[in-house]
Amino acid sequence: MKVTGLNTFVVENEEPFIGGRYFLFLELTTDEGITGIGERVVGSSYGDPDIAAKFIRGQISLLEELVNQYVVGESPFNIERIWDRMYASRHDYRHPSLYATPAMSAVDIALWDIAGKATGQPIYNLLGGKYHEKLRAYAYMPRMREFNENPEVAGEVAVQLVAEGNTACKFDPFMPLYPIPRDISLREMENAAKIFEQIRKSVGNDLEIGIGTHGQLTTYSAIRVANFLEPFHPYWFEEPVPPENYEEMARVAAHTSIPIATGERLVTKYEFAQILEKQAAQIIQLDVGQCGGITEAKKIAAIAEAHYAVIAPHMYCGPVAAAAAIQIDTCSPNFSIQEANQGPLHRSIFQEPLIFENGYIIPPIGPGLGVEFDKAVLNKRLVQ
Repeated sequence: MKVTGLNTFVVENEEPFIGGRYFLFLELTTDEGITGIGERVVGSSYGDPDIAAKFIRGQISLLEELVNQYVVGESPFNIERIWDRMYASRHDYRHPSLYATPAMSAVDIALWDIAGKATGQPIYNLLGGKYHEKLRAYAYMPRMREFNENPEVAGEVAVQLVAEGNTACKFDPFMPLYPIPRDISLREMENAAKIFEQIRKSVGNDLEIGIGTHGQLTTYSAIRVANFLEPFHPYWFEEPVPPENYEEMARVAAHTSIPIATGERLVTKYEFAQILEKQAAQIIQLDVGQCGGITEAKKIAAIAEAHYAVIAPHMYCGPVAAAAAIQIDTCSPNFSIQEANQGPLHRSIFQEPLIFENGYIIPPIGPGLGVEFDKAVLNKRLVQ
């Protein structure tokens, strides 16, 4: 069997645009009629539509270049060789980046989908089998923007989440999220503490709460925030400082008992290996749709396992990348929890939707990714 071609689809998401305003899907075709689907995560598709369109057109060109040069004519089972050629054949692609590596991830996901369909097996069965029967999940707390003005709302939301079967969630206590690391005032820390107090008062320890900070803080401010919030036992402190400087993140980790989480903006095993070697994080939030695909994600999970670290994959993306993350979760012994942000289109675009219930994800049992597009829904949302 040989890969014969590539089709790409730009799909407009539904409000509230969870995972981006647009999704960029691809389909690899073969000479035996088996097709595989992938997704180039398009996180920058929120802004000006004209800018988003230019970015997406550039990514489609990159996908066409990668597939035509390194994939067409190859056996879809030669995934490692194809991955290395995409990564290393072009001098300007070899250094990991969030521009090229997500495109490689999309191709890699589609190849694994073909391999699973050709063998009649879910991808996780080709990577060691089903280690977990169900996958613990979490999502952002609803109504977060109300918390700062009225912390009691956080307690109400926590009660609702626990009643729905959730055991964990995340919120961003400090605004604005961007653009550069800044110091957090004592008043802002106090307000974050009030939010935690309301949650603990309402549900006790029945709900784990992760702190999301998107690399917002300076090193010393991150240490102050951690010390201030430690009494509430947060689940994790996510990207307390920008991920580019592993040593500074390690300094924060050394000054707090709160586990440090990072990974959504890191790519390839090389960057994750450094994070772990420098003891900068204990919770690895790899993004299967960006880090290098299923091939690389499995290696990253193994490196983390060797450091007694767990994976909690990032999933702010479209439905195909989400399906790929679930495959990695299911076969990884050190899987801990999966982000599970879903919008209306995530729940309607597949013939058989991914199952999220009572705070858990049920791994699909079908071959490959275990999902197939509902063509009627897909065609209705296509961007011409």
